[in-house]
Amino acid sequence: MSKIKEYPAEENPEELLDLKITEPKKWAAGIPAVVAAMDDVLQEAGPVRGMEALFHMNKKGGFDCSSCAWPDPDDDRSPIAEYCENGAKALAEEATTKKLTAEFFAQNSVADLAKLNDYEIGRKGRIAQPVYLPKGGTHYQPISWDDAFKKIASHLNDLASPNEAAFYTSGRTSNEASFTYQLFVREFGTNNMPDCSNMCHESTSVALAEAIGIGKGTVTLNDFYDTDVIIIIGQNPGTNHPRMLTALQKAKENGSKIIAINPLHEAGLMGFRNPQAVKGIMGITTQLADLYLQVHINGDMALLQAIEKQLYEYEVETPGQVFDQEFIKYNTVGYTQFLHNLQQHNIDELAKTAGVPARQIKQAADMLRNKSRIIICWAMGITQHKNGVATIKEILNLTLLKGAIGKPGAGLCPVRGHSNVQGNRTMLIWDKPKPEQLDKLKEVFGFEPPREHGYDVVEAITAMHEEKLKVFFAMGGNFLSATPDTTYTAEAIRKMKLTVNVSTKLNRSHLVHGEESIILPTLARSDKDVVKGVTQFVTCENSMGVMQMSKGVLDPISTDLLNENTIVCRLAKATIGNRTVVDWDKYEKSYDAVRADIEKVIPGFKDYSKRVQEPGGFYLPNAAREGNFKSVKFGDKVEFVINELPKYEHGADELRMTSIRSHDQFNTTIYGLDDRYRGIHNERRVIFMNRKDIQKLGFKEGEKVDLFNNHNRKERVARLFVVVPYDIPEGNTATYYPETNVLIPIDSVAEKSNTPTSKLVFIKIKKHVPAS
Repeated sequence: MSKIKEYPAEENPEELLDLKITEPKKWAAGIPAVVAAMDDVLQEAGPVRGMEALFHMNKKGGFDCSSCAWPDPDDDRSPIAEYCENGAKALAEEATTKKLTAEFFAQNSVADLAKLNDYEIGRKGRIAQPVYLPKGGTHYQPISWDDAFKKIASHLNDLASPNEAAFYTSGRTSNEASFTYQLFVREFGTNNMPDCSNMCHESTSVALAEAIGIGKGTVTLNDFYDTDVIIIIGQNPGTNHPRMLTALQKAKENGSKIIAINPLHEAGLMGFRNPQAVKGIMGITTQLADLYLQVHINGDMALLQAIEKQLYEYEVETPGQVFDQEFIKYNTVGYTQFLHNLQQHNIDELAKTAGVPARQIKQAADMLRNKSRIIICWAMGITQHKNGVATIKEILNLTLLKGAIGKPGAGLCPVRGHSNVQGNRTMLIWDKPKPEQLDKLKEVFGFEPPREHGYDVVEAITAMHEEKLKVFFAMGGNFLSATPDTTYTAEAIRKMKLTVNVSTKLNRSHLVHGEESIILPTLARSDKDVVKGVTQFVTCENSMGVMQMSKGVLDPISTDLLNENTIVCRLAKATIGNRTVVDWDKYEKSYDAVRADIEKVIPGFKDYSKRVQEPGGFYLPNAAREGNFKSVKFGDKVEFVINELPKYEHGADELRMTSIRSHDQFNTTIYGLDDRYRGIHNERRVIFMNRKDIQKLGFKEGEKVDLFNNHNRKERVARLFVVVPYDIPEGNTATYYPETNVLIPIDSVAEKSNTPTSKLVFIKIKKHVPAS
């Protein structure tokens, strides 16, 4: 068996902090959320700057939260606060008054900074000026903007082919910057545009685009307020999308039922104390889940098929009363074959595979039996599996049986994890653009865009490793910490001739770099964006396809920051020079000019600049929302798809492991070392285990262990974790990412979408042995 060399790219602590464990919560938010949020904002930004920003966040005429993509209410936004605890913490991170100048980088070597944990790195402050790490250098040093652009352009123009460069995008990037970025990359000559969607909802985009003609959800926020049943599967709103809790509370008040499906009992699925309501302030909890199905990790498809089988048996008892036969007749194909396959299933066997008792499956079916206004929500717990695309199509099967799509109060709700990740794709940030999209770019701008598909995230990492790439440019994000197989990815990045990161704050991707490295500091969402003396606004798209404006209100912490759009335009001019056919000067001076050309290229953006300034913005076209479908294979008919259950081969001593966020983080940004909902305090290197597994494997609560993955006979190791007993099904474990990303194999991906399978790897657990 070959062994991957240990590589100091991820945290490798020699000892743990003073872990404290308390009883997990059974409700989310409440006064503790307010206290935690205010503490972070006041500590980082101060009372005046902090409160000024909070007052304008997610308000009409203010700026869009840089955290999750949950939509703002169309017409009933809170007069007090339209943000959550995690949104406030995200604001604290970018509104901080701490800044990193040339003096900081002179005093701190890359090697010394790399010894810090991710929390410590992020807390250093905002990057205040462009910096450059020369080949063989130990410290970043100042570089002018002009010199930075010249150096990047020199590297790009020295490549044997444009395809030797890759251009990554984070979900934080605005629509305007995303559009000019993809335009520059394609005029330069490549479709190598990996983006964060590749690691999260790519499975959704693939499944829904094939099935209904659009890779997005079909509901609006108002649908939640008038529906019968909401199913939340593979998603934890209390930690990952806290503002969703208000919508769920309103749904419950209006009579909706909620079915929660998750391997862990999560506070934000069980109860909610609304800190803006009298009852919530008084400590009165709104119960959320009426039925909680504690499924095995990736047992979701078996569970869905068991529910469908139970509903089929009800349909046989009362024909036409359970399934929407009229909808099925006029809108679907493959129903007969689907039923034939369904008849072969055994509920008890499916229940065993799912890890959910058959009686609870019957309860779920009973809740759905006479209802058709059903919303199904999902996130990474569904998409980041080998069968992610197939499971989403199984979710669609259930909605088709019930006619629960294309009408008010019903439909599909993939909940996006970053505030403009959906907008990035709408703006053509995509490694596999459609021919008609490229045709339109050619028609409007007059150059021939590359037609060959580019690299997605996993393909880009592999290409780096194989030295097919020489330059890696990241528009935002923390690529190393977000990606799988940390050791392998770090080795790949270090083979680059040049790495460039457009960033607001320091992160680990700046410390694991190519031969040369450049950090370009940019404005945050909350910063005033002034171009030629005029305060600008940008736009973002939320999870439900609403385009809304975002206008920062804070004075930037440095005068040496550029907005992302200006960075793109100046880089394009430096790189392509007089060969360009694009008026980059026009774009650099005016976001309105960018939006005017977006109108020409992308459908649905007529009068873009005018409409997006209207209260609440505007909805993009979504035919599936109106019941008009356009599947790849069957036109206006949606196919019932027969999906096989996933099969795994693993050892008797191996357990399933899923990676999750703590409540004190957003994606790879660590706000703190507590996870109060799960009762974890002052430490992140923990592994949640069922008590029976702890006993069976001979461990004790609090024992230190190492985690091993042996996918394809390569040993991957994550060292020094603490065993924590938790309410999780036997045979299943959970850990926080990015600490265990090192265990996620680069070659374990979802079928069709190529998304890393971060939500399921098989691990062995051994007593901790200090690294030699």
